Order: sequence, then C-alpha cells, then structure tokens
Amino acid sequence: MSTRIHLCREQFQATPFTLLENAAFRVELFRYPAGVEAVRISNRRGYAIVLPFYGQMIWDAAFDDRSLTMGNAFSQPLPGSSIIDTYGCFAFHSGLLANGCPAAEDSHPLHGEMPCARMDAAWLTLEEGSVSLSGECEYIKGFGHHYRATPAVRLQADTPRLQIEMSVTNLAGAPMPLQYMCHINAAWVDQGRFVQSIPDTAFSLRSSIPAHVRPTPAWRDYTAQLAEQPQQFAVLDRPELYDPEIVFFADDLAQYGDMLQFELHSPEGYALMTRFSSQQFSHATRWILHNADQQVAAFVLPATCRPEGFRAAQQAGTLLSLAPGETRHFSVETGLL
Repeated sequence: MSTRIHLCREQFQATPFTLLENAAFRVELFRYPAGVEAVRISNRRGYAIVLPFYGQMIWDAAFDDRSLTMGNAFSQPLPGSSIIDTYGCFAFHSGLLANGCPAAEDSHPLHGEMPCARMDAAWLTLEEGSVSLSGECEYIKGFGHHYRATPAVRLQADTPRLQIEMSVTNLAGAPMPLQYMCHINAAWVDQGRFVQSIPDTAFSLRSSIPAHVRPTPAWRDYTAQLAEQPQQFAVLDRPELYDPEIVFFADDLAQYGDMLQFELHSPEGYALMTRFSSQQFSHATRWILHNADQQVAAFVLPATCRPEGFRAAQQAGTLLSLAPGETRHFSVETGLL
C-alpha cells in the first residue's frame, strides 16, 4: 500500500518546512533565494535535493558525509531555459527530442528541452521502505511533437544510493524521435580508479571536437596519446590535462550483458557506483573535466545514443522512435557502492 502527497508551488517558502518525518525518512520543502522550489529527501545515510518543478533536476546528493555532486561555481539553482544557465546539479534528464551537444546542422539547445522543463505537477509517494518524488510534464507544439514525461527519484531506507527514473509517452498521432541520457555529474575523486563490468577496450576517445571545446597544444598531445592507447586512462591522476574535457564513448552495450555496473574507486576506501540495464541504455559516455570552475568525474552517463546531437544520432542509426501511444521507461541506480 502506498500514499501519495501532491505538492503545489505555494507550499515552498524561504524557511525550510518539514512535510513529513519518521524513523527512516525526513522530507523538507524550501525555496532557494533565486525562487526555485526544492525538496530535500533524507534517510539515515544521506540526502538528495530535487527540484520538483524545474526539470526534476537532482541539484545535490550526499551520503555517508560524502558529496556526490560535481564541483561548480553555482551557489544555488538559477532559473533559465538551458542547462548552461544553471550547470551545477548532480543529475539532470537530457533529451528528450534531442540530446547532447548540437552540431552546426542542429537547431536544438545543449542537451535538449527537458533539463529545465517547467513541470506541470509533482507528488511524493510513500511506500514500505521508500520515498519517491515524481513529476509530470506535457510537451506540446502546434504542428509538432506531443509527449508526456514522468520522471521520478526514489530513496530506500538505510541505503546510500538513489534511483533515477524517466518514462516517456508519445501522445501524438505520428511517431516521435527519442534521445535520452541520464546525465549524472559525479563528484571529482582525486586518484580515482575506474572499474566496470564491461571491458576497458569498450571505451574509445571522442574524435569530434564540439564548439564549446577550446583545445590547447598540451591537450591535443595528450588526447592523441589516448586515442592510440585509451586503456591508459584508468586513473584520474593528471587533472591538469583534463581541461578542456576528456570524453570517451562505449557503444552497443547489450553485447556485454543486461545489468551493467560502473564504479569509481577512491584511494580513501570508498567508491561511487552506477547500475543500469543495457536493454534500456545502449550507449555510455565518460566525461571528465577539471579546472578552477568545474571539477567533475562523470564516470558513466547512460544513454540511448552518443551525445553528439540529433543529426549525428540520425546518421548513426541510433535515434529511437516512439509509435503513437508508446511508452519507454528508463531506470538508473547511483550513489555509493
């Protein structure tokens, strides 16, 4: 048996308000100074701060006193229409009509329309041993696409991880293109070591250079070495060379099995982890960036295609299509191992 509690924007104030509390969970509502509503869901191991009406981003997450969130220059989420207006969150939903970095022939914003989408509704669901925050967003354009997106974030009792979910239903009378990435901006782990259930050789260095990347001579030399020997990128031991970003791709993940697990191990004895099904996510991206403003070790970003824009996916044959009335569901578990 479950209990649903519907949320409305008027409930959120500058002073945090405890909506519910029991032996396993605490749920607080508050509003950031910039005006963005937030829900902080805590269990005995840590918390996640979710933005219920703003793309249902997960702004921050921490467990066992360790932050899971990338280092960034944002002190709070800021209202905007593109993810670059507020690029400091732990995770966001990239897509859904287009995904990734737009190429010259693309017209979509960086990572698509979903990251900063205005949600139509949000609610909490209480079940035995878990609390989840869900939302709903209807996207519709005259003479265009029409879909319903239903994301969710779930915490289990006494567990240092969270579940991130997304369901997409095509409400139009014509097929709908679909690109989706669960964009998890994991914290920087100095000397972190990559471990995964797929071969190291599955990853290849990105060959294209997006418009936002400004290569330096040292970076070009380093990435030329990585292109020849990608397996040498096994430990985060050269942060001075991870600016601009270092990006690897792994494709056709189903060949390595169904449930896949990726980890980033710290010499301090803990590890970050992400687990998902290759039946839902056929591709994975590894994104590393370290400079004065951003420090991120996104050891895996599960996706339906490479994040190189709509046309690139179309040309590669990795663009999904939803038939009228069809629903696709995606689920990712992430947190501490």
